[in-house]
Amino acid sequence: MNELIKRPNIGPIIHKQLLKVGVTTFKELQELGATQTWEKIYRFDPSSCIHKLLALEGAIRGIPKKEIDPLSKEDLRQFVVHIKQNKKNL
Repeated sequence: MNELIKRPNIGPIIHKQLLKVGVTTFKELQELGATQTWEKIYRFDPSSCIHKLLALEGAIRGIPKKEIDPLSKEDLRQFVVHIKQNKKNL
């Protein structure tokens, strides 16, 4: 079984999306970071929202997404809003 699927918040759907964008290991996810990984997924799945980004961030941190601190959640939410408002540039 792939190590990514063992991370918190990474279920079969996100796992499949990670593989589709070329993220095949936890190390690759860490190096790329949650925001850049989310952007890659968003390019082919524009329905991706803050919940997916929080899941990726939690997976990197090794915690459930609900345990991400409020300030980080707000920063990530603002990132999603910014990207969705400027999606023509992706």
